[in-house]
Amino acid sequence: MKRILFYILVLAKSATAFAQENNTETVSGKVLNAATDQKLENVNIVNLSQVIGTITNGEGDFTIQAQVNDTLYFSYIGYKPIRVRVTNDWIKFGDVKIKMTELGIALEEVIVADIQLTGYLEIDAKRIPVYNNYRYSISGLNSGYEGGSRQPGAVNKVLGAIFNPADFLYNIFSKRSKELRKLRKMKKDDQIRNLLENKFDRETLMALLQVERLDIDEILRNCNYSVDFIKFANDLQILDAISECYEEYKVLDRK
Repeated sequence: MKRILFYILVLAKSATAFAQENNTETVSGKVLNAATDQKLENVNIVNLSQVIGTITNGEGDFTIQAQVNDTLYFSYIGYKPIRVRVTNDWIKFGDVKIKMTELGIALEEVIVADIQLTGYLEIDAKRIPVYNNYRYSISGLNSGYEGGSRQPGAVNKVLGAIFNPADFLYNIFSKRSKELRKLRKMKKDDQIRNLLENKFDRETLMALLQVERLDIDEILRNCNYSVDFIKFANDLQILDAISECYEEYKVLDRK
C-alpha cells in the first residue's frame, strides 16, 4: 500500500512539473530610442527572475520567456539600463514598446606613461612594464589563489584560507544565499554568458545578484583575487570567480 502511494505521489509531481513547463508564457516587444523612436538592435534583455536572456533583432524586436511579475532588465551601450515588470496585460495583449534614454558620455582623463623606446625589440621589450599575477590551485580545494609582484603576502593568504576558510565568507554569502543560487543558471545560459563576456561595468551582475559594486569587490578581495583581476576582468570572469568562491564556501560551510 505504501509503495502504491509512493508511485502516486511521484506521478502527481511529474504531472505538475510537466504542466508548469507547458504553461510557460513568453512576452514580446520592440525597443526604441526614447528621443527619436529609432529601433535599437542588439539590446540585451535578461529575465532577472528566471535568469535567461535574449537580444533584439535588426528591427528592435524581441521575445523572451516570462511570467507575470517577472522583472526584465534592458541594457545597451550608451543608454541608461531599465527594469520592466511583466504584467497580465502585457501577456494578454502582446507587443509593447520599451523606450530607452541615451546617456551623455564623458571621457575620463587618460594619462600616457613616458616609456622611452630605442627601436630595438629586445631592449624595448624589457622596458615595457609587465604585471604578472599568478593563479595557484590547491589540491582538495575548489578554487585557486593569486600571487605575483603586485600581490604581496599571497602565501600567507593561501595558508589563512586553508586554516580559517569559512569565517570571512560567512557574513558575505549567508545573507545573499537566495540571489547566489542563481549563479549556476547564469553560467548555463549562453546568451547571458555572451553578454557578460563583453561587459566590464558590473551592472548586469549587480542586477542579477541584487548586490552593489562594492559588494562584488569585497567578495573577490575576501576570496583572494588580486587588485588587477578585480579591476580589469570582464563580467563573465567575475561571474565565474564569484561562483567558484561560493561553491567552495558551501562545501566548507557544510563541514
